[in-house]
Amino acid sequence: MATATSDRKSAFTVSNALAAVVVVVAVLWLMPVVWVLAMSFKPNSELMRSTAGFLPIPFTLDNYAGLLSLSATPNWLFNSLIVAVSMTLLTLALASTAGYAFARLEFPGRRILFVFVLAGLMVPEQAVFIPLHALFSSWGYHNTHTALIVPRLAVPMGVFLMTQFFRAVPRDIEEAAELDNAGRLTIFRKIMLPLSYPALTTLGLFTFLYAWNDFLWPLVSATDKEMYTITVGLASIQGNFAETEGLGSVMAAAVFASAPVVLLYLVFQKYIVSGVSMGSSK
Repeated sequence: MATATSDRKSAFTVSNALAAVVVVVAVLWLMPVVWVLAMSFKPNSELMRSTAGFLPIPFTLDNYAGLLSLSATPNWLFNSLIVAVSMTLLTLALASTAGYAFARLEFPGRRILFVFVLAGLMVPEQAVFIPLHALFSSWGYHNTHTALIVPRLAVPMGVFLMTQFFRAVPRDIEEAAELDNAGRLTIFRKIMLPLSYPALTTLGLFTFLYAWNDFLWPLVSATDKEMYTITVGLASIQGNFAETEGLGSVMAAAVFASAPVVLLYLVFQKYIVSGVSMGSSK
């Protein structure tokens, strides 16, 4: 009895120590975020004297008002929404269908093609910028939403994730549906897709974050100011803002660009956790 009690106390102590470490790491990670948020609400006159402190005292909304007063900012935000939403939906459609085909269908060259897809994970995206730029330039697609969306639809990690998820689904479910004369498309649409909601949600969220935060390709493809995404647009004005408006305006631009991503994560965090835990357990 004494040994069991001692073991429980030891386990409790270890769990408390791990929880304390997690809390300390979380606080350290959040400190720069809180600092940026606080500076975005401080007057620039105050920031010229000191940038220390995590409380926005005195408090002002002038930095955000100045940012929103730019006529191009809503257009940049609209471009980012179009690109991120379109890329997310198309990536989910392509990754889910390709993943199901690799996991369940038998066709010549399936293994070789799957290895070829995974080989895309080893190719840095910067290595294909010149061919992509030349290709879309010859088509006359630069400074369009098509040029911002299409090159990012080939996501090998998404195909791998969906393939592994569909392989983990018991075949008994499909066999039962086949006994009811359900076709392959019906099985995929009415059985496999609903089962894969956690994985699709996780992939969709990560794809949206990637598309929203993407900077290098929009910088290369979108040379017209009207076609800037929010990341490129805000970066183009940061130098002027820092010199004329002040550091608080730069911090307000950073918060403005990050807010949709943070809200999206807060809404879908339970799906992320369930998707990651399900994938690790299987």
